[in-house]
Formats: sequence, C-alpha cells, structure tokens
Amino acid sequence: MSTKSPVQRPLSPHLQVYRPLVNMVMSIFHRLTGVVLYFGMALLAWWLISVASGPENLEVVKAVMTSIPGRLVLFGLSWALIHHALGGIRHFIWDSGRGFEISAVNFLSWMTIAGSVILTFVVWTLSYYMRGAF
Repeated sequence: MSTKSPVQRPLSPHLQVYRPLVNMVMSIFHRLTGVVLYFGMALLAWWLISVASGPENLEVVKAVMTSIPGRLVLFGLSWALIHHALGGIRHFIWDSGRGFEISAVNFLSWMTIAGSVILTFVVWTLSYYMRGAF
C-alpha cells in the first residue's frame, strides 16, 4: 500500500500578494459608502419624524445636527452620498461597454475621488454662503 503525498496546490492570492490598486480601493469604498448611507437613513428618518412631531422635537434634532459632532457626521454623510453617486455613474459608464481599458479605469477612479471631495466642499460652501454664515 503506497501513500500518496498530497498535491501541492497554489495558495489563493490575497491582500499580502496584491498591492492595492485604485480600482480595488474604489470598489471597497463604493460598498462602504453604501453601508454608511444605509445607516444614515436613520438620521433622515429621525429628522422627518421630528418635523411631523412638532417644533419641540425639531429643535432637539437641530441642536444635535448643528453641533460640531453632528456637522461632522453630516459632512461625512454628504461625502458618502456624492462619492457613491459618482461611483454609480462610473458603473453606468461601464454598463454601456465603455471605459474598460486600464487607463480609463484608473482615470474614472481618480475622478470619482477628486469629484467627491470637490463637490462635497462646494455643497458645504454653498450651504454656508446661502445661509449668510460667510
């Protein structure tokens, strides 16, 4: 009776083998921003319920949301929304059969990052400007 030695199979590649590429990171961020937005809907629901419940409840929500931690959360949620939307546009371009060249994939990935940061600051700057805070 002979005992066969097990066949040496290659290990599956993982993060220690691959260096992170911008399109890999963008895929992860697209999923993370989707999760953040899912939980951010609780804040939207809280605000809508407070509007329907009366001015006292609305003042509580306004006090929380206008505090520094509240504004940081809202800033992060607005970035996540814009980033996720731009990622959706990137996927829409791919769905049309375009942009699969490596250079185009990298370009769209970097534009999603830059666009989300720039548009978030534009939205927040305009909101402060329109309220007369500047």
